[in-house]
Amino acid sequence: MKKITSLHLDVLKEIGNIGAAHAATSLSGLLGKKVDMRVPKVEMVDFTDMMELAGGPETVVVGIYLRIEGDIEGSMFFILPVEQATSLIRRLINDEQFEFSQKPEFELGLSAMQEMGNILSGSYLSALSDFTGLKIYPTVPGLSVDMFGAIISIGLIELSQIGDHVIVINTTIYEDGCCGREEVRGHFFLLPDPNSFEPLFKVLGVT
Repeated sequence: MKKITSLHLDVLKEIGNIGAAHAATSLSGLLGKKVDMRVPKVEMVDFTDMMELAGGPETVVVGIYLRIEGDIEGSMFFILPVEQATSLIRRLINDEQFEFSQKPEFELGLSAMQEMGNILSGSYLSALSDFTGLKIYPTVPGLSVDMFGAIISIGLIELSQIGDHVIVINTTIYEDGCCGREEVRGHFFLLPDPNSFEPLFKVLGVT
């Protein structure tokens, strides 16, 4: 981890912005209105800081998670605060009554959130694959509304064997709405398996 510099993180940020541009195009078609996405920052943080970014381990969030397979393997999570996820899905399905907190949740809203997860994670991983030349295959994303600590725990089991840091890709979604430019902030957490750190950072120039 000490060999990873701001330059390497800037490369990951640029890859993220390429993926975000592709995702924004797909989301614009899905929403029927202009959507922009940016990756303002990529950072390496320890587990404690990661929990704080999500508001703490007991904060209830909407989490989209998937496994990564191929030349590198690991877990990837996209985390949104429940309030922001609810607002986004209401606009996506044109249903102001949608609530993640209601049981049972509306199937259409859950399907829309999962489709958004497909678009976001697929766009980022495709950009990462194109840039690095690594073969990267995402599994079908799962969706959970739960405490952040419970959602992220699966990915931490393997990673904790070699260290205590994860890659955080901060993501901002901008949407033009009736009340001006609305903003949704979320986080991608990329947790490579222990054997995948070396091939990933080798192609980024970390030897």
